[in-house]
Parts: sequence; C-alpha cells; structure tokens
Amino acid sequence: MSDIFFLKYLFFSKVISKFALQSNKINTIMENDKTTICGLKKENFQKEIKGKQTNLYFLHNVNGMEVAITNYGGSLVAIMVPDKNGNFANIIQGHDNIDDCISSPEPFLSTLVGRYGNRICHGKFTLNGKEYNLAINNGPNHLHGGPTGFHARVWDAEQISDCALVLRYISAYYEEGFPGELSMTVMYTLTDENELVIDYKGTTNKKTIVNMTSHGFFSLAGIANPTPTCENVICEINADFYIPIDEKCIPTGEIRSVKGTPFDFTTPHTVGERIDADDEQIKNGAGYDHCYVLNKKEPGELTFAAKITEPISGRIMEVYTTEPGLQFYSDNWADGYKGQHGATFGRRSGLCFEAQHFPDSPNRAYFPPVVLKPEDVYTQKTIYKFGIQE
Repeated sequence: MSDIFFLKYLFFSKVISKFALQSNKINTIMENDKTTICGLKKENFQKEIKGKQTNLYFLHNVNGMEVAITNYGGSLVAIMVPDKNGNFANIIQGHDNIDDCISSPEPFLSTLVGRYGNRICHGKFTLNGKEYNLAINNGPNHLHGGPTGFHARVWDAEQISDCALVLRYISAYYEEGFPGELSMTVMYTLTDENELVIDYKGTTNKKTIVNMTSHGFFSLAGIANPTPTCENVICEINADFYIPIDEKCIPTGEIRSVKGTPFDFTTPHTVGERIDADDEQIKNGAGYDHCYVLNKKEPGELTFAAKITEPISGRIMEVYTTEPGLQFYSDNWADGYKGQHGATFGRRSGLCFEAQHFPDSPNRAYFPPVVLKPEDVYTQKTIYKFGIQE
C-alpha cells in the first residue's frame, strides 16, 4: 500500500507542479499586461471578425521601450519612447480599442498597407496583356490596396518572443481586383538598439503586383489633446530627386531634382518652413504628399532614408530601408479626430515616412518594377530607429 501511495503522490505532485507552472506563466503574462506603460488593454482589442480573432500584442526591449500592435491591419497603436528627460510618451497615432480602429476617420492610421501602397491611376493596369480593374477609393484612383485592403484584414498572429511578432495573411485571388493568391508575412522586431524593424516576405501562385508599406503617423512630441503640430520638426531626407504629381496626386511621369525647391531636405529644414510655399507641387499635395527617389548605390540595399528631430522633447527618429522610394506625407487632411486616451489629431500633427516603390509603377515602365512572379519572393526591410538628440 505504501508503494501505491508513493506512486500516487508522485503523480499528483507532477500534476500540481504542471498546473502551478502554467498558473505562474499566466500570472506573468497578466502582470506583463498590467505593467505596460502605454495603458492600452488587450481586452479592448479582442473581437471576432468573420470568424477570426483580433487581439493586442506588446513588444519590449531592455531600455524600457514598448510597442503595441493589433493584428487588425497590423496597426501600430503604441510606440513608447523617452524624451531627453527620460519621460516616456506614445509617439504613434492610433486608437485604444478595436471598434475605433475599424471605424477610424483615417482608415490607414499607422496600419500595414497592401497589396499596393500609394496610388494607381484610375485603378487600372495591364499585366501579360490583360487589363485589371481595381477598387476605386481615392477620387478616380486606387489607393493603398483599396477600401478592404490589408489595413482592414485580420492577420494571423504569432508572438515568437517578448520582442518579436509575426503576422501572416493570404490574400485571395482577385481580392480588390488583384490577380493571383498572395501569401504575405510581416515580422515586427523591437531591438535593444531601439529599432523597430519591419520585415516583409511574400509569394504568389500567379504573376501579380506588390508594393507593401507601413503607414505610421509619427508624432515625436507625443500624442496629446491636441497633439502638437509637426511643423517645428527638423527633417532630413536622403534623396536628390522626387516624383512630381498632378492635381489628383498621380505622378506626372517626370523625376525632378529637389534642388532649389521646397522638397529639398538633403540638408535639415523644419517641416513648416516651406510647407505653404507658393509652389504648384505643394498646392497639388496640400503640403507634402510626395514620393522621394532615395539615393542608393545598388537596388535593394539597406540604406539611410530620413531623419526627423523634435526640438522640444529631443526625440529623434531615423528611417532605413531597402525600398527605392519614400512617401513623405505631412498629414494634410486630419480634422482633429480622436485617438488613444482622448488624444486628438489635427492637421499636420503627424508625419508619415512610407518606404515603398513608386506610385503608379504598374503604368510606368521606367519606374522600378513591382511585378512578383511565382518563382520569386518579395522581400523588404524597413527600420525606424529612435534616439535622443545629443
């Protein structure tokens, strides 16, 4: 009897230990949620949409930085960065619950964008002799993958570590009018060098076009009510040329030098210094809403793209990318709509640096190609690195 008792004791001890470990793990996760510095709550981002579950995920590094991402559209809803005095603030515009993400007045607010970032003229392009017609959602043009593009999809999420999140989505054949089934994987990594690294990888079963980007609305002063204008932010862009646009924001076909124009950020200037200049291109974009042709020695190399400095907080953000272009958007149409924790986002309160290929590339044979073949793999790496002005 004593032997049987001993065996039962061992068995139940193991069971109790297993449940204790699981309980400790759950408690640790709960504690991690409670100690998040952004104040966002997972339960406010949990909802079933067409049979798929949305949620909120947190990334951390050894320096106390925190990033919060929802798998609805891959939206960045918090990037907590210290200022020169060590005070943390959220420097990304977003929402604090899933319903507001879904119904946002700015549908691309800090989301992933695909299949095709930026505009395609009249939503039409020809591939292999066949004309494709895409959803029209920006005047007469197609913008950012259409009204139900990647920004409005629930991605499959896998948090592989405390500092990395993997999102996966399979875009069906003819979704928003695009040919081929596209399988896209996006990995967010927060490094101990205060870098938010975004890696993209995509494959298709039929020739298609791809132009992914992340549409972060950055407010380095910190979101607030109201969020301060970004016109005092000092900006530098590593580009000698940019792409002019017509009054519908479609490329004219020209690649123009920035020299002597309000678009010259090869040396640092404040964003507001020339944003209302008497310039046709400034008027066409209602400010800055233009793609810069990044200076590169080799296509696809990871290089410095841009840097912004917020002079009061001392926060700095640098952008590095493998992409040939960088869309610089100065948030020209915001009207004071609400974001996280009562913050409001007015006109020019955020800056977007969207690493990408050029707008309307499928209709411009001389632009870098955006066609993905079944035998190839789409890749992109973009890095947003944060620091303090010395």
